[in-house]
Amino acid sequence: MNLIEVGIGEMQVSSQLDSHIKTYALGSCVAVIIYDSVKKVGGMIHIALPDSEINREKAEKLPAYFANTGLPILFKKMNELGATRKNSWIKIAGGASVIKSCESFDIGKRNILAIRKILWNKKLGIKKDDVGGDFSRTVTLDISDGTVTLSNSGKNWNL
Repeated sequence: MNLIEVGIGEMQVSSQLDSHIKTYALGSCVAVIIYDSVKKVGGMIHIALPDSEINREKAEKLPAYFANTGLPILFKKMNELGATRKNSWIKIAGGASVIKSCESFDIGKRNILAIRKILWNKKLGIKKDDVGGDFSRTVTLDISDGTVTLSNSGKNWNL
């Protein structure tokens, strides 16, 4: 198995059937997972913040850190590997409120809303999600079949 890790503000795509794309400990961050079930192409982005306007310099260095700059690049990278809209689905996970003292900012909820808005504007829907709550998630995408597995504290479940 080829493990491809995605850090905060990073994205990865693959068409290698022995690959698993994985991101760890999503708290308020959100993973967007895209998979073309015909071409067997998958991608994942680990979004930390909704909008790059707060830090243009960081957005230039790490566009995947922000929903509005990262998602268009993820779509482009998927297309470059042959993925098509008609054969692809999108799933999202994360966006939790893990720090109670920061509920007034609720970055998790803002990330989810920004992602949904961007997808809606592109006329793209989300097939399935596992968002919100007060716990972190680790997410793995199996490129061979599109299985998305989430885990937390020794528990595993499919998305």
